[in-house]
Amino acid sequence: MQVAVVTFDGFNELDSFIASALINRCRNDGLEAFITTPTPVVTSRNGVEARGQRPMEFVTEADVVLIGSGVKTREVVADDRLISRLPLDPSRQLIGAQCSGTLVLARLGLLEGMPACTDRTSRPFVENCGVTVLDAPFHAEGNIATAGGCLSSQYLATWVIIRTLGENAARYVLDYVAPVGENQQTVERALRAVRTGEAALR
Repeated sequence: MQVAVVTFDGFNELDSFIASALINRCRNDGLEAFITTPTPVVTSRNGVEARGQRPMEFVTEADVVLIGSGVKTREVVADDRLISRLPLDPSRQLIGAQCSGTLVLARLGLLEGMPACTDRTSRPFVENCGVTVLDAPFHAEGNIATAGGCLSSQYLATWVIIRTLGENAARYVLDYVAPVGENQQTVERALRAVRTGEAALR
């Protein structure tokens, strides 16, 4: 199972790298994430250059697509040519977005009829797309999930691992990366966020 972590120029390192690193703890179980970029090299909002592991076209074959945020997301959604390189299909893919990445899902028409999560800065822009924004870190309906706040990347990763490999795999990964002495709290917080986000509108 392959995960495309879509990473645009101006990206937030916490989004792309945390989600990718957590998911790649599951490589031995057949789940692997790749930094997926529209150009061979992208530069973060803080000047960190990252070489893409897969080109944007990889999103068509990925089982999971996660879209992170960045300071240039509004430029991304205004670029018809770039958006056309994201032919996502929630009938066969798990699709997630974080913070301003939620704008991309709105632009693609994937959030029609459902609320979403995003960060406080991006909220008015997402709402201008006609999407109801929740005051919550994570929300999922079916195969689409959104998260709000930089560190909510762990919730998107947890959701992906649960949906593909099961809760025990997610527990193992979260326990491994948790701050020492906070293992149980870290695991339960992430699992609770995902459960609550999936049950919110039931």
